[in-house]
Amino acid sequence: MGKYTNEEVEIDLMDLLYTIKSKLWIIILSGLMMAFAAGLYSTYMITPIYTSKTQLYILSKSTSITSLADIQIGTQLTQDYMVLIKSRPVVNQVIENLYLDMTYEEMQSKVSVSNQTNTRVLEIRVNYPNAYLAKQIADEFANVSTEQIAKIMATEKPNIVDEGNLPKSPSSPNIKRNALIGGMLGGLLAAGIVLFFHMLDDTIKGSDDVEKYLELSTIGLIPIENGKSTKINSKKEKYTSKRQKVKRG
Repeated sequence: MGKYTNEEVEIDLMDLLYTIKSKLWIIILSGLMMAFAAGLYSTYMITPIYTSKTQLYILSKSTSITSLADIQIGTQLTQDYMVLIKSRPVVNQVIENLYLDMTYEEMQSKVSVSNQTNTRVLEIRVNYPNAYLAKQIADEFANVSTEQIAKIMATEKPNIVDEGNLPKSPSSPNIKRNALIGGMLGGLLAAGIVLFFHMLDDTIKGSDDVEKYLELSTIGLIPIENGKSTKINSKKEKYTSKRQKVKRG
């Protein structure tokens, strides 16, 4: 019984693979169309975002690099500095200095602060639709945050390692990636639709289906030549027209 079940599953899988193979052109065409649509949408409908970043070094010039205690303190203060950079006083000061029509929440969502592992370097990233303004915001965050950190912590200002870069190309959206994802989803969707309608089709298509679904053995097949029915119909029409002429005569 188990052997029969395994054979039945194998036949079903082969049938599904044959269906996909026969409709492969539809799946490929759907994938290409979805990839093209995703590329157009990413190019013309999504606002490009530019990313500018700047870096701060926690230890000041007067700190002794050879002192293990100073290095450990700098590492511990890194987390505090990350919070201070995105604090309300710093963010509001940046908005005021650049005369931006933005709220604190809007600006905070466009700024991220990270710390590279085992370093005392903070990286400030700004994502903004305008490349030049993204650089200005990054630089202003570096300047304002160093002043604010020195004021609150009563220490020297952290050093600015690198000023904000001017991005030449947008960081998002990734048009190639979106087109690839769209093509894959389009192909999978088309394959799913093809298999769905194939599973719903319960019509008898041949002797194999008769034996499989009706459990009946076929005795023989009657071949029908292409165009046979049309020839018969044409002969009937000629015969009918002749009879009508005879009656009229």
